[in-house]
Amino acid sequence: MIATIKHNSRNYKVDLSQPRDISIPLIGGENNINAWYLDDPKMVPHREKGFIGKVSEGGSTNFNDIWFNPHSHVTHTECLGHITEAFHSINQNLKRFFFLAEVITVAPEQMGNDFVISEKQLKYALGNKKREALVIRTLPNLADKRSRKYSNTNPPYLLEDAAKYLAKKEVEHVLVDLPSVDKEKDGGAMLAHNAFWGTNGQKRLSATITEFIYVPNDVEDGTYFLNLQVAPFENDASPSRPVLYKILT
Repeated sequence: MIATIKHNSRNYKVDLSQPRDISIPLIGGENNINAWYLDDPKMVPHREKGFIGKVSEGGSTNFNDIWFNPHSHVTHTECLGHITEAFHSINQNLKRFFFLAEVITVAPEQMGNDFVISEKQLKYALGNKKREALVIRTLPNLADKRSRKYSNTNPPYLLEDAAKYLAKKEVEHVLVDLPSVDKEKDGGAMLAHNAFWGTNGQKRLSATITEFIYVPNDVEDGTYFLNLQVAPFENDASPSRPVLYKILT
């Protein structure tokens, strides 16, 4: 199915028949992705007073209880309420769901004992392009990103200047295949989060950060339309399903 989308007075032809889902699903158990020192998520049949929520075990329905943390266990999209004293809900702050996006691939640079994404790298990848959303795929891009245990591994992260650059360039939505845009153990500084959301000045209420994506290697760098949908949770973050659509013209 080919659709025409008008964006900033320009018409784009988009192939809606071939979506590329770049989310990591919640599956429960030890093979699920994990970060921030939590136990594995659980997805188990509900049991209560003789009732079992599993048809194969005699129940009338499949009826699972699910325990998880969106920041630790699944692709999720968060708003500035993630780091503010005042409550902000992703379900209220994200009002639009289609965005012109750029997919880039970056090899994090070594800085001491860390690997980081710098302003220079983002400037080189984006150039003069103006995009509402930026999808960052890091190298190496191995399939085990879908099930990796990130706690105590010091994953790559964005430097503060890189996040400031994205805010200045008016990128509203940044998506990364990492557990966080910030360093795993930074003493609570959250430099990239604060810089991107402008918490020390004009707060960017509609801006979002999506973490724990996975961009397959056969998705080429370039421009796409992004459909960014979140589960309707009144929370600072929610499980999300970012989907890329190829632009034909």
